[in-house]
Amino acid sequence: MSQYQRLLLIINPALRQSPAINHAAALAKASGASLHIAALIPSFKLLSLLEEGDREQAREVYRRDHEDWLKAQADTLRGRGIDVTTQVTWADDLSQDILDHVTQLQPDLLLKEVQHESVLKRAFFTPLDWRLLRQCPIPVYLIGASSFALPRKFVAAVEVSDTGSADEALNDRIIGQACGLALQCDAELHLLYACDISAAFLADMGGLTLAELTKALRRDLEKSFLHLAGRYGVGSDRRHFIQGHPVTALSEFASEHQVDVIVMGKVQSHGVDKLLGSTTEHILYQVPCSVLAV
Repeated sequence: MSQYQRLLLIINPALRQSPAINHAAALAKASGASLHIAALIPSFKLLSLLEEGDREQAREVYRRDHEDWLKAQADTLRGRGIDVTTQVTWADDLSQDILDHVTQLQPDLLLKEVQHESVLKRAFFTPLDWRLLRQCPIPVYLIGASSFALPRKFVAAVEVSDTGSADEALNDRIIGQACGLALQCDAELHLLYACDISAAFLADMGGLTLAELTKALRRDLEKSFLHLAGRYGVGSDRRHFIQGHPVTALSEFASEHQVDVIVMGKVQSHGVDKLLGSTTEHILYQVPCSVLAV
């Protein structure tokens, strides 16, 4: 049985060339899930310059145009055997409106195209996608620039530096989501751990030399990683233990191996981490693929 019964796709209807609908439809078809497409239209400040009657008429004409377009898209998807419903509405607070849709519809997965933001803008404002990663109670599938509507290669990015703790439970959820989707999409599943050794051991030198600590820690981490891969039956040719900063290592791996989806954990951010963003949040702007955050 599929792990997904109902998918919720959020789109900006003004971006009609977006690949989001095709990606969501392909996943719905592969998993046998129903698909609800909610087109949220950001409010136009220019309309406030019009008289109230003209403003309401302009808003309705604009909304109806997008509604007709989306209905045509839905008819095409139904012709492919996909159970799809649609909704077009104005949105004054995009992040809250999206979360309200999640609460009301109770989907198993939220899908949305990645919204790229500049470094300067991220320094002053929390990006919409970051807010969803932090606040959405269900897995979030952020659609990137993969050339395939139906993913062909998944990478489950795990954390093995502290097995036996919350990391282990999160790894189980990450790999479970990745395994289920890879099976439904008839895709490859790879397991990856990006090992940043310097950050892990510098707090406690314990009288050993740097080289000794590095070698010992790498050995222990690799042993934990191989144990995790073996527990899930991941073949040796699909296990990737990479040393380096997670964002850089994952970005380079995704580009070199033509990855379609990276499955990662979304961790609650607090304090300084909330301002800087998590690994998963920064990955969004680095990789040429989609990210499924669990």
